[in-house]
Formats: sequence, structure tokens, C-alpha cells
Amino acid sequence: MTPDEITALRRAAEAPVSAAMADVPAIAADLSAAFAADPIFNWFLRADSRHEAARLKLFHLLSAMGLLDGRISRPATGGAAAIWLPSESLGPTPFLQQLRALPALLSATGLSRLGRMSALRAMMDAHHPKTPHAYLWFLGVRPDAQGHGVGSRLLAAGLAEVDAQGLPAYLESSADANVPLYRRHGFEVVEVLRAKPDAPAMWAMWRPAQAPA
Repeated sequence: MTPDEITALRRAAEAPVSAAMADVPAIAADLSAAFAADPIFNWFLRADSRHEAARLKLFHLLSAMGLLDGRISRPATGGAAAIWLPSESLGPTPFLQQLRALPALLSATGLSRLGRMSALRAMMDAHHPKTPHAYLWFLGVRPDAQGHGVGSRLLAAGLAEVDAQGLPAYLESSADANVPLYRRHGFEVVEVLRAKPDAPAMWAMWRPAQAPA
């Protein structure tokens, strides 16, 4: 991206818009690019020639789910997205819904790695806080726009809404390099998680409710 495009994106991230279903393809493309090098996704996604297509398709599904159960904020220019879920939308997935999702999940992981995704989901469910909170499911910025404060601005805008609701917030960071960013915004590590002994670590982080600025 050019310097002018980066500047425009930074400004747009300070006052993000709420996404609609028509935005799902663009959101999926942004998040898929943002998580291309993510250790957790590369651990459970299929490792063959369909890897990139599988990641994009999975983010298409996750983005649509995020809009149905919560909200997605993004700069009006695109390039980044944050998916927020209310804690009351979380919980055990009904059996029939799991069956319907199985073909999509199997397509994403391949047969040999489906167990990894299942272990990851079970671990996250088991350790998720029961206290009402806002859950930052995903926050991602396209690689060519990373390192310019776009994610920080998008996060700050989302947390301002969380603070207005008087809620704490929770997330799992799949990269230790992102932990300092979240700490600057009031999160602290409460647990380091691994879905399996050979799985990459995830940093569970909690931010107490704060008074609106």
C-alpha cells in the first residue's frame, strides 16, 4: 500500500463501520490474508495444495457466523476487520448443527487434521470465561498494512463500545508477538493454552470492565 493509502486506512480504522452480509467476501479475504502465517491456523488447516483456498473458505464461513451472532467492525476502506461476539452467544454447539458444519470443517482440515480442530474447539470452550463479557473472536489486518497502527486503532474503537456497555473483554492471541499490543489496551494474560502437546500456544487474555473514556 502507498503511504497515502496507509494514512487513509489508519483514519478509517479510528471510526470503523459495522459490516453487513454483502461485505463477507471482502472481510474473509482480509482476514485470510492477515492469518496466512498464523501458527494455529497452519497447525490445523490442511497442509496440501488446497491450504490457501481452505483458509479463505473457512474465513468466509466464520465471518458469516460472526455477523449472525455478533458484529464485525472494519474500516470503510477495508483492509482489516474485528469480529466481536457477546458471551451469551457462546456455548456447546447443538448436535445437528455440528453435523451440518462437519463437511465444511473437513474440507478445511482434511481428514488427517480434523482431530486437531476438534481438540482446539474443545480446549477453547473448556477455558472460556463464564462471566458475561465481550469476546474478541478475531482481529486482523492485511499484511501490507500491518505495523502502521491500524489494528490498534480498530481495537481501541471496539473497546470504546465495550466500555460503554460496562463489560469486560476476553480474547485468545495465537501469536506471542501480539500480546504486547493487547496489554497496551488493558488486557492481561490469564492462561497459556495448548490444544495438544504438539500444538502452538495460545495466550488467553482478560480485560476488566473499564469506565468509558
